[in-house]
Amino acid sequence: MTRPSAVLFDCDGVITDTEGPTFDLLIADLASHGLPLTRRQLETDYIGGTIETVAQRARAAGAVLPGDWVARFYDRMYAMLAEGTALVPGVLDVFDRLDAAGIPYAVGSNGTPGKMGISLGQHGLLPRFRAVLSGQALGRPKPAPDVYLAAAAACGADPAACVVIEDSPSGARAALAAGIPCLGFAPHGTDTPPALGLAGLGVPLFRRMADLPALLEL
Repeated sequence: MTRPSAVLFDCDGVITDTEGPTFDLLIADLASHGLPLTRRQLETDYIGGTIETVAQRARAAGAVLPGDWVARFYDRMYAMLAEGTALVPGVLDVFDRLDAAGIPYAVGSNGTPGKMGISLGQHGLLPRFRAVLSGQALGRPKPAPDVYLAAAAACGADPAACVVIEDSPSGARAALAAGIPCLGFAPHGTDTPPALGLAGLGVPLFRRMADLPALLEL
């Protein structure tokens, strides 16, 4: 891979280490509504869309969710994240290296603007990005390509000259549909459902953020 004109990051699981706590919250909540799931089942069948799509799939699988479940779950998730959200180890060094190289970077996520405001804002990261974009806010969440096309435009870069950093197959499909090369972040190993899905799309995998600068030729 040649040095990109811009780097476009997913947020959850790539910049912020929010997925583990959020998955635990989801598993406990769905179990309380009649749908017990293992983490592997959750990652295989429910992750990669939005909380709204989780609700749709959970109801189809037999969960008895109240009509306001999505709004109530968002409230619980926001409160949890506001208590403290860790960053993915090594990601700040990646941003520093991109700054030193003069390469712009942006965020393209399926998370809501409110969620990213909490998780990124508490670390003072929002000003570092050319844009922090939500596929939900655009009305076209991943795997639609819109959020990454908008992120590339915010960086003033040709999509084909950018690179996307993703940890989910849905996000990788969005990048590829936008004509943007993608690298797959697989910190938990190459045999997890997300990593297997990324590999199935032909996306090269890496396991440590410390390895990303070399992959980007920084």
